[in-house]
Amino acid sequence: MNRPTKAITSSLHLYKYLLRNIKRLPAKSQGYYKNYVKQGFKSHADEDDPERVKQIISRALEDAEWIIKKYTKT
Repeated sequence: MNRPTKAITSSLHLYKYLLRNIKRLPAKSQGYYKNYVKQGFKSHADEDDPERVKQIISRALEDAEWIIKKYTKT
């Protein structure tokens, strides 16, 4: 990942970070993951509990790291 994940403190920062990192994936997979990120962002847009938002951000970063490793492992 190209940005220290500790610096991501808001959902907007996370959204931008994930969309930028999608460009590191193979072209065939980028559309799927771009849609996945957008849908996830929309589904949690009404979340107002700060602790829950932190959990969502943490999980999204873990998932993103796993996906990047999955595609760059070759």
